[in-house]
Amino acid sequence: MKLPPSAASPTMYFVGVTTGQSSIMKLFPLWAEALGLGGPKIVGIDIAIHANPETYRDCVRFIKEDPLSLGALVTTHKIDLFNAARDLFDTLDPYAATFEEISSISKAGGALAGHAKDPISSGLSLEAFVPPGHWKKTGGHALIMGAGGSALAICSYLTHPDRGDDVPDTIVITNRSPERLESARQLLGRIDTHVRFEYKLCPSPADNDAVLAGMPAGSLVVNATGLGKDRPGSPLTDNAVFPQGGLVWELNYRGALDFMHQALRQQAQRRLHVEDGWIYFIHGWTQVISEVFHVPIEGETFDRLEKIAMELRDGSETKGAAQT
Repeated sequence: MKLPPSAASPTMYFVGVTTGQSSIMKLFPLWAEALGLGGPKIVGIDIAIHANPETYRDCVRFIKEDPLSLGALVTTHKIDLFNAARDLFDTLDPYAATFEEISSISKAGGALAGHAKDPISSGLSLEAFVPPGHWKKTGGHALIMGAGGSALAICSYLTHPDRGDDVPDTIVITNRSPERLESARQLLGRIDTHVRFEYKLCPSPADNDAVLAGMPAGSLVVNATGLGKDRPGSPLTDNAVFPQGGLVWELNYRGALDFMHQALRQQAQRRLHVEDGWIYFIHGWTQVISEVFHVPIEGETFDRLEKIAMELRDGSETKGAAQT
């Protein structure tokens, strides 16, 4: 990791793995202008996956101590950063404390605040494509491949008391790391819910295929592994069969998106709804920007930012098609 120099003007950071490839670098200035923020900058901080704890501490100290560094969005490193640097934060929101992850770093009254925004972002994203009453109507389960922060956030939303009985009967979480799977078991054990959790150790894509084969019709299948974006591949093999009438959610919006293309090849035959991570990306960033700059982003304001994001994406896709 190479830390940036001290900020010369108000700056927000993006702490990730390959931040320069993210659409936020083009989108942030447009959003900042629409919000009237006065031209703040966004700067990426690239950190290797599962870096040394001191690397995360150096990153958090830099943001905390630099006057014009206002905060950051954290992706991929949410759990590792929390574990390494939680003592550097003055306040943590309930989600951050419960799920032991930080996706938003901000400052308020001289205090450094850590928030876990994914439970909110994932919920808003799921509401955009999961029909009301889906779980009761179909009897579908949820299969979440990956046991990191995004997976925990989705579980938090799917089991929230406000949802009443509109929840899956069973949520299955798979991961190739027994340590990460056990951590998920402990953290999700704090949730008071009648939803049954199952944890499956799946060292290889073929193992995930076998778990997928047991999912009933109407199930939700989520790639929360990060594979297909910063790292190549998919958590499934090309022999995997998706559940009839299933909902398929690829949390990535950029990269090879192998998992999403596997689902798209079965979309018509299996009657799948396939969703990528673009709306999740929009909700995730607007939630953190709201925190960092202390500006509400909801209702018409959110709609305006969503429109800007969609226009940017449509323009990029059109340009990409013209170049191929």
